[in-house]
Amino acid sequence: MRALYFILPLLATLLVTACGFHLRGHGAAVKLAFESVYLKFDKETPFVNDLRNALMSNKVSLKDSPTDATITLSVSSESTTKQIQSLSSAGKVLEYQLGFRVTVSAYDAQLNDWLPSEEILLFRTLAYDDTQVLAKEQEEALLYKDMRNDAVQQALRRLSRAHPHDATGALMTPSASGVIAASAVGASSAVAPGAGMPTGN
Repeated sequence: MRALYFILPLLATLLVTACGFHLRGHGAAVKLAFESVYLKFDKETPFVNDLRNALMSNKVSLKDSPTDATITLSVSSESTTKQIQSLSSAGKVLEYQLGFRVTVSAYDAQLNDWLPSEEILLFRTLAYDDTQVLAKEQEEALLYKDMRNDAVQQALRRLSRAHPHDATGALMTPSASGVIAASAVGASSAVAPGAGMPTGN
């Protein structure tokens, strides 16, 4: 009887694989414009843990205080859903739609936005069979894990394009002195170094 508890999960995993489901692998490393991050979240979740590991894998240093980090990466509104997607003529569930939702944003100590609040929303379809309940429970857990992995990779891709913007939305760029300054993109003229400021008549 005791051996049955070990055999059943193994059989369930084999059934999930036989049904054609395969968990996606981790994405390739991405280039990020920051070296350290303070990860802000309401509670520890598998997504937060996966995101933390992904950041460390990309050589980002995790700090215990936002003042010690280049940016604060905020994770909020994380949730999962499960809804009936289709029924048989007899009223039995044929498919469920699984969902994963999370919102991420990033900003620095001066409250300049690096990544405005963005929602990541993912869905997967779970084909259901009430004669394979254990296997379907395993497959459901794997599908949620797959969505979390996908969400982490999406968050990293968005962070790879993240750069500081001031309150007006202007891109902040490092000046020669190393101080971040607003970039005058699209300006029609510029004041030459050393030139005096224009005065009114």
